[in-house]
Amino acid sequence: MVVLLIGLIWGSGQGQSFNSGKNRKTYKGIRSNFPHHGIGFKLGDPFALTYKFYVTEDFSFAVDFGSAASSLYNRYFREKFDEYAKSDTFKTSDASLKYISHKINSDLTGEVKFLYHFDAKVLSPGIQVYVGGGWEWKDTNISYVYKYTNSGIESNPGQFQRRRLTMGPQLIIGLEYGSFDIPVSAFTELEYYRDVQIDPGSYRLEGGVGLRYIF
Repeated sequence: MVVLLIGLIWGSGQGQSFNSGKNRKTYKGIRSNFPHHGIGFKLGDPFALTYKFYVTEDFSFAVDFGSAASSLYNRYFREKFDEYAKSDTFKTSDASLKYISHKINSDLTGEVKFLYHFDAKVLSPGIQVYVGGGWEWKDTNISYVYKYTNSGIESNPGQFQRRRLTMGPQLIIGLEYGSFDIPVSAFTELEYYRDVQIDPGSYRLEGGVGLRYIF
């Protein structure tokens, strides 16, 4: 997918940007004036369906919905075991719960982003850089497997589930290429997400590459 993205960006040096204003090319009757729409997918963190509304040549907003790359955060969820375990199940002072494993049953992510675009012709015709801000929601369902130990005696494995609902702001930077030789745009972006609900102050770097059909 990365090779495909690079090929789309650099393989059409004379292509017109789909955001080059009223004089830009059209494709099969697509209106030359704004607004227009893009719908497609993104591979990365999260893996998501993506919709983008191009309000003007400079401004757009995007909505992504999909699943986070949970495997990147195995250590984080492992370290959350002690916080999620119920300490009131301990019958004596030397009783404890021992972590065995965990499984992410679902890890849904929704994002709303407001973006500003500007040309990056120094890189290649048709490329735009965009920056912006947004808000992200996360809904994670986790199953933990454990053993209960009391005075050195371990019980059979047990299991409990926790649901994690959190949210926070995003900062976004990205590159987008579009040529109306075909009604497709390719993009890559990097996002800085900061949790403000469950772990205030914690952050993640997210992002990915994707394609949208423009209409």
